[in-house]
Amino acid sequence: MTLFDFAKFDGQKTASRTFRKGSGIRSLLLILGASVAGLVKVHAVAAEALPPALKRPIAHFSQDAVIQEAKALASEPYVAPPPRDHDPAKELAGTYDEYRMARFRPEAAIQLDKVGKYRLQLLPTAWIHNEEVELALVDNGVSTPVRADPDMFDWGTLKKVAAFSKGVPLSGFRINGPLNSPDVSDEIIVFQGASYFRALSRGQVYGISARGLALRTGAIGGEEFPRFTKFWIERPEPHANKLVVHALLESRSVAGAYLFKIDPGDTTVIDIEATLFPRTEISQIGLAPLTSMYLVSSSDRTRVSDFRPSVHDSDGLTIHNGSGEYLWRPLSNPRQIEVSMFQDDGPKGFGLEQRERKFAAYQDLEAKYHLRPSVWVEPKSDWGRGSVVLVELPTETEANDNIVAFWRPDEALAPGKAYRLAYRLSWPDTFRDIGPKVRIMRTMAGLSIGSDRSEGAVQFVIEYDGIEGESDRVEILPTMQTSEGRLSKAQVQVNREAGTLRVAFKFYPEASETAELRVALSALQGGSETWLYRWTKGMHQ
Repeated sequence: MTLFDFAKFDGQKTASRTFRKGSGIRSLLLILGASVAGLVKVHAVAAEALPPALKRPIAHFSQDAVIQEAKALASEPYVAPPPRDHDPAKELAGTYDEYRMARFRPEAAIQLDKVGKYRLQLLPTAWIHNEEVELALVDNGVSTPVRADPDMFDWGTLKKVAAFSKGVPLSGFRINGPLNSPDVSDEIIVFQGASYFRALSRGQVYGISARGLALRTGAIGGEEFPRFTKFWIERPEPHANKLVVHALLESRSVAGAYLFKIDPGDTTVIDIEATLFPRTEISQIGLAPLTSMYLVSSSDRTRVSDFRPSVHDSDGLTIHNGSGEYLWRPLSNPRQIEVSMFQDDGPKGFGLEQRERKFAAYQDLEAKYHLRPSVWVEPKSDWGRGSVVLVELPTETEANDNIVAFWRPDEALAPGKAYRLAYRLSWPDTFRDIGPKVRIMRTMAGLSIGSDRSEGAVQFVIEYDGIEGESDRVEILPTMQTSEGRLSKAQVQVNREAGTLRVAFKFYPEASETAELRVALSALQGGSETWLYRWTKGMHQ
């Protein structure tokens, strides 16, 4: 069974829908600036107590209805939205600081279940979030549209709310529940901006984001940003642990129907089913895309000067390929856009990981990077031939999300067909329970301090964890390769202070502009990861 099931669809007519391009690869750290996590006590709100603005006519709902709506949309040509003379969202809050003033009142949260375990908070259109979405609640197959009144929000010193007298247009939503404590309502998941969403597991703070779909990421001519335009949120049964959200995706090139089954907990898990209907042939597609931020770490400190040792939401890409090998690729903040493609057949999984979990590695009391989640993508079928694609963009600030990873099938998606896929997103602290016993904890790199510095020699140190019982085995030998330049002989040392193993070597670029480095360890019980690294000229100068 391959990645997709294929099916022809007819040219069913429907009213044309419009789409405005999303905000792009930019700071998702800022999107949740107005969130209130872990501060609100759980309390029930009876359905009859909902504001009148939330009571609207009802309609029948099913997952197939969303699929049929996406199918009908794809059969119509894309029509761009008409230009607007003014932007109410920016008039209300034109800056990030103004946006943070507009807060949803916790007491106005919409109770999703009968016992008040899960509660829905609404996010207004403001600042960069100027794209309105439609929300509806689903109860026993009956869909009720959600509308928001201005008095559901605390506007702070903002005075420009007159335009919202007939209801506040919404840019997204978040769901709160007892994630860290049974009597405290913490944020669990948020959907806002294009097709972006973020989730949390117990003890985490927001960091990496996922997306419904990526198109033309890193391509010349710019990226296309599909966006979720409609959401249907099912009311869970009493004492149910899972949340169910449906979404309609739209863009110039594709329409799609998404189903999210969210299971929050120690490790929050999201099972996703998507049905895509291309309007045009799509070759530069990104499935199960992840978006993160990497500014600086011990492997490269030359791009940015910062008082903190490391600044990133993720420090590496992990791949479990079809042949069973685990690959670890440290991230970088390059001087120009870098695109890496890891070809595979039937990938078992991939993800962006925040592997370094110690506060001392970041020294940031506010951002708490040591508590940021990792995200693992696990296909639920054979995805066939394709590539895990890693896009690294240069950035001077942590306010920009500059890392994207996704799966791209070799075969382009053709119009007139339905493409279905299913996968699981897990949000653990690290992939310790996913990969092999011996894992790479960190990569350290810098110009050589020896006489060979004039040759541009780069000193690399790879540190491995999980070597208990292996430290005295003389057959721990690295196999090293480089596509360009040359490598010195490796030195293998046990770091008894930390109980780790270090492999140190030098790379001599010679006349090369770029090089792909690879290091693998042999004869380790339980297996080890393979280290991959892309060196580019000027990287450590």
